[in-house]
Amino acid sequence: MSGEHLSPVALHKALTRIWGTPPGLARFSAVNHSILGKRFMVVAMVFFAIGGVLAMLIRAQLATPDSAFIGPELYNQIFTMHGTVMMFLFAIPMFEGLAIYMLPKMLGARDLAFPRMTAYGFWCYLFGGTILIVAMVMGYAPNSGWFMYTPLSSGIYTPGINADVWLLGITFVEISAITAAVELIVTILKMRAPGMSLTRMPIFGWYMLVTATMMLIGFPPLILGSILLEMERAFDLPFFDPTRGGDPLLWQHLFWLFGHPEVYIIFLPAAGMLSTIIPTFARRPLIAYNAIIVAIVAMAFLSFGLWVHHMFTVGIPHLALGFFSAASALVAIPTAVQIFAWIGTIASGRPRLDVPMLYVIGFFIVFVCGGLTGVMLAMVPFNTQAHDSYFVVAHLHYVLVGGFVFPMLAALYYWLPHFTGRSSVYRLSVPAFWLIIIGFNLTFFLMHLTGLMGMPRRISTYPSNWGWDWLNLLSSFGGFIMTMGFALVLVDIVMQFRLGRRGTRNPWDAGTLEWAMPTPPPDYNFAALPAVTQRADSLDPGRLGNNLAAGDGYLGFARASRQESLGVDMMTGKPDQVIVLPRRTWLPLWTALATAVFFLGLLFKIYWVVPLGALAVVGLFLVWPRALGQRHDAGPIDIGQGEAVPVDAEVEDNVTWWASKIAAVADATLYASLLFGALYLAVVAPGWPGQSTETNWWPALGLLAAFGGSVSVRLARSRNADGTSPYGWLLGTAVLAALAAAACIVGMVQLGDATIHANISLRFALYAYCAIHAGIAMLIAAHAAWRWRGGYVSAVRATSLRLSVLWTDYATAALIPAWGLTLLLARSGGAS
Repeated sequence: MSGEHLSPVALHKALTRIWGTPPGLARFSAVNHSILGKRFMVVAMVFFAIGGVLAMLIRAQLATPDSAFIGPELYNQIFTMHGTVMMFLFAIPMFEGLAIYMLPKMLGARDLAFPRMTAYGFWCYLFGGTILIVAMVMGYAPNSGWFMYTPLSSGIYTPGINADVWLLGITFVEISAITAAVELIVTILKMRAPGMSLTRMPIFGWYMLVTATMMLIGFPPLILGSILLEMERAFDLPFFDPTRGGDPLLWQHLFWLFGHPEVYIIFLPAAGMLSTIIPTFARRPLIAYNAIIVAIVAMAFLSFGLWVHHMFTVGIPHLALGFFSAASALVAIPTAVQIFAWIGTIASGRPRLDVPMLYVIGFFIVFVCGGLTGVMLAMVPFNTQAHDSYFVVAHLHYVLVGGFVFPMLAALYYWLPHFTGRSSVYRLSVPAFWLIIIGFNLTFFLMHLTGLMGMPRRISTYPSNWGWDWLNLLSSFGGFIMTMGFALVLVDIVMQFRLGRRGTRNPWDAGTLEWAMPTPPPDYNFAALPAVTQRADSLDPGRLGNNLAAGDGYLGFARASRQESLGVDMMTGKPDQVIVLPRRTWLPLWTALATAVFFLGLLFKIYWVVPLGALAVVGLFLVWPRALGQRHDAGPIDIGQGEAVPVDAEVEDNVTWWASKIAAVADATLYASLLFGALYLAVVAPGWPGQSTETNWWPALGLLAAFGGSVSVRLARSRNADGTSPYGWLLGTAVLAALAAAACIVGMVQLGDATIHANISLRFALYAYCAIHAGIAMLIAAHAAWRWRGGYVSAVRATSLRLSVLWTDYATAALIPAWGLTLLLARSGGAS
């Protein structure tokens, strides 16, 4: 099958008709990555403004001693919401938005791998963040700190829905992070331009690949912790209650298993921006490309071994303190590799100073200071003295503002002409920079001194005779100067949109692919996809852009009104499939609204609504593939340049298969966190008597049924490969998976009262996890049978069956450690 080759103007019109999103209400059905990336960034900036207002309220309260500006209860809500907004609603979604907008353009693709999932993630982010902000306006904001330490956040000490707002709102928002992680990993690995091997990929792609992998592994522990704490608050399951076998420190472990990698999850995309911007303004390629890749992989690996350095004062054994202290200092090495590479690139080039470079210089000044204090806090003796003081607050802001906000502002000014198609209006840019850099250092440098003078963090007032008065007043004064700087940046952006003159395509003379397209970009990015024969940050976008606009490249035509992009071999970048992407649809919005019903039912404890919301979500997701796929085998089709490859449905190594495997990794990380929690409580927690409890054999029966399902689904796949009907075996798989789920549910019921002891609660949680995944296996097998009956499955088009094998095997594998651990817990004691 070949496409219709058209003149450049006719090709542009045809692709716009296929890929475009009409104005008006139809914009709510958009799934285009450019639209969604900009939406993420705009909403993140709104949340940033809200977080900034909260910060100014904190500084107004602390400007003078014995202040009565804000009462303690409201102050607790404000500082909790400030941290929550900045960490969860601004920093991570902001770089997600930039990556969603920019990565397909830099990689030479027309969109992300799963545009509808991106849209669903955006709506979950918007709705979850709105729940938090509305609760704050109504006076029900969380008030236990953005870290939600137990037992302060338990139902006894924080009654009402304040803590539930945080737990459920953040879990709702984290759906967006997990979907973005899967989306970005698959897109980077499978949707690069032909010829763009991993060693030719722009460095920003490497940074985002590592970051997305960290998100995939780092976020599930927080999601699990939030679920367990909400179950304790809502149903009195005592996972963190030391009087009934739980342990508050389990929450800290789960939280910081996420919380410390999150610092690097925030920093690495910013470092990727710097590694893109600095070579452009140094007018030479980035030095030490391979060393930087090794450094960011090492940083990601080390970041997961540092979580305990947030817990040095909780009673950790001395050997563990030494290990985590050394690891915390060691992570400075890969950070230094990148910093020296950037400095070397500038020093060996012909640097020019422009507004983006001002913020790069600001980054070097601020972030290096934050890194030095980080090494200080990695040392146990110093950490013990400075723990929970304003020294830590200062360090945190020097690292996060220096490591993310300054690079973000550099990237904003660097890529703003790409968004607008207009040249910059710099009348306010330079004054804004100086207000921000001076105000920031005046605000937070002095906090090092107040911290060393003994001022604890999270206090709402302080006496006037302890010497903190003038330092706090100057900090507050600096905060308002910095706020004026950010306000000028906002005005400057608006001026560029409204008053900027139409600019050239590549105003910075950059060498990456995003500048090889018109600005602002069309919905399809490239009229034809480029072939890359060298490292993709040293290209000639001007010449390349003209050729691509004329249709000279891969897929330089319109075919059957389909949205097509190319999939490539992960390592070499050789084209191996045509990816047919879905058109715009309302399904992501409806699915996110159903998800909101589920979470709101939990929040307001209207529990009869919860299963209805869950059923609506599952039903809508099952509808998503209805318009995808094909009912006949097409074989290789023309992609231009004299080459032909199959469509993705006829390829084993397709994006759907990889997304499912990657999602299974995130799921397994959550499960591993649950197993860790169970073993941790069994070994460490107080209140575990030696009395044995009755062994529950229902999980063993569930395991037998699940194993039968794994056999059955393999027989279905084998029959399908032979060209015979897999329908009966798929239905058998679904029935066996349903029996496995039922066995787990019966096992949960037979446990008795799970509120008596954490031992029983943990077994209840393990059974529930296995029951849910057996149910997922049942649904996927039944859906594969339905797809086969509809003609969407054949011996070649067998992705549905492969997914059924994957998730049936996962459900079976999950039952093995669950059953073994429940036997161990039953013998380790607990309440009978």
